[in-house]
Amino acid sequence: MSDMHEQRNDGKRKAVKTIALTAATLALLGGVAGCAESKATPMDDQYAGNSGETEKSQEEQSQSGDASGSSSDSSDSSSDGSNGSDSSSDAKDTGNYKDGTYSINGQYGPVGEDSIDVHFTIKDQNVQTVEVIGHPFTSISKKHQTDFANAINGVVDGKPLKGLKVDKVAGASWTSDAFNKALDLCRQQASIQ
Repeated sequence: MSDMHEQRNDGKRKAVKTIALTAATLALLGGVAGCAESKATPMDDQYAGNSGETEKSQEEQSQSGDASGSSSDSSDSSSDGSNGSDSSSDAKDTGNYKDGTYSINGQYGPVGEDSIDVHFTIKDQNVQTVEVIGHPFTSISKKHQTDFANAINGVVDGKPLKGLKVDKVAGASWTSDAFNKALDLCRQQASIQ
């Protein structure tokens, strides 16, 4: 009889351990889900986590002496990496923007595993063109990023930069959120102080 009693207690202990492990796992996952907020960094920032493509395109712009390139414009935003933050810098959105090309990396996903490189061309206070290059972590992310990149020009090209924000574009909500963070940072970088 005592063997049966021991087995029953062993079963209860295993059940308690399983419940505790499940609760701990859910708590961790809940913490991870809280990290799903998008962020944006200038692509010349040492914390941008850029994909290699962006570094190459920045090198090409700086070597070609492109005065409207991101390397010359974003240096005005004091994004030398010393602040180590994503979209907070000394530059404020003044609502008055200088022409140029601004390159920003937006990261998103439950643990920031997906990213997009966004190249904004600003002219006469408006978004002239946008190029989005996706760096997906999964095939699902790739589909959302591709659909977003194909649709975004029809949504923002020719629109005033001031106050511009997109809703879910092409069904890609997280990509849209990362794009909006990139828009915020673009406004800061392009603002005439």
